[in-house]
Amino acid sequence: MKHWLFGMVLAGWLPLAAGAQDASPAPDVPELRVTTLEGGSFDLAEQRGRWVVVNYWATWCSPCLKEMPDLDAFSKSRRDVRVIGLAYEEIGPDELRAFLREHPVGYPVAIVDVFEPPADFPAPRGLPMTWLIAPDGRVARKFLGPVSVQELDAAVAAGGGAP
Repeated sequence: MKHWLFGMVLAGWLPLAAGAQDASPAPDVPELRVTTLEGGSFDLAEQRGRWVVVNYWATWCSPCLKEMPDLDAFSKSRRDVRVIGLAYEEIGPDELRAFLREHPVGYPVAIVDVFEPPADFPAPRGLPMTWLIAPDGRVARKFLGPVSVQELDAAVAAGGGAP
């Protein structure tokens, strides 16, 4: 039941919280510090000099599952790219680890609180939601819905802007 209800929220059919639809955009140079599922840390500021893909997703989101292999391939195909997956759902670490054994990815994943997501990345209006961060730390592009390797390559080639 909770997955269906949360899916309705993210689809925009139910409000997430008062004012959630009016969430302010991410700042030009957002901060992100999370603890990964494996206990490591991911600090966006430490990634300067690389492109970073910040991807909000959930285990119950079929478009999210469809794009996971592309994000993994993109991450593996480019030395100048890092990907961080932010599991945006109420899920425990053991449950998420079991899921990732069935759907493995080579990039780090962190669970974020659906009621208090990272401050500089507003609650997504739908899933998947992906931010492309340029090597200088600025938000280069935002994607709502699944993104492909080709779209990410084109966005990087265009300096983050629309291809």
